Amino acid sequence: MNTIKLVQAKRKDRSVADDTWIRTMLHRAAVGVLATVNDGQPYINTNLFVFDEPAGAIYMHTARAGRTRTNIERDARVCFSVSEMGRLLPADTALDMSVEYASVVVFGRASVVADEGAVSRALEMLLKKYFSHLEYGRDYRSIQPDELARTAVYRIQIEEWSGKRKQVEEDFPGAFFYGKQKSK
Repeated sequence: MNTIKLVQAKRKDRSVADDTWIRTMLHRAAVGVLATVNDGQPYINTNLFVFDEPAGAIYMHTARAGRTRTNIERDARVCFSVSEMGRLLPADTALDMSVEYASVVVFGRASVVADEGAVSRALEMLLKKYFSHLEYGRDYRSIQPDELARTAVYRIQIEEWSGKRKQVEEDFPGAFFYGKQKSK
């Protein structure tokens, strides 16, 4: 794997200085948010993705034409983020209410993958991540050329990353998960 620079999050008390934790989070996260920019206009897009650890890269796919592709072709610099929400943490004052969370932010350069072999490999990695219980040839057929013509695979070569999290003691009074709070 190429060298990725670990950057400390601004909040030092929440910063994670552990590349292994960051890698694990990138493997575990279900969705990520890609940020691009075009002529000063930010654009974000939520994507399924796969982290290719040996390559130090993230792969995703979207439509062959659209803002993502236009923006990446004009400026390859991107930011990609994943996160998880833990328990909500009530307090006696509104300002002190909080939440447990974990997140990773990745900075790098994105490109459209042109090589057909690399495209197939990336799509296979995505299938294994999200549909690992299904078997090629038994549960689904191979991707057809006309289907490939409608999609584009993107690769983010990771240059820097940072991790951030907040965790509190297990028995935090009144802590609850979003949507699971008891009504009064």
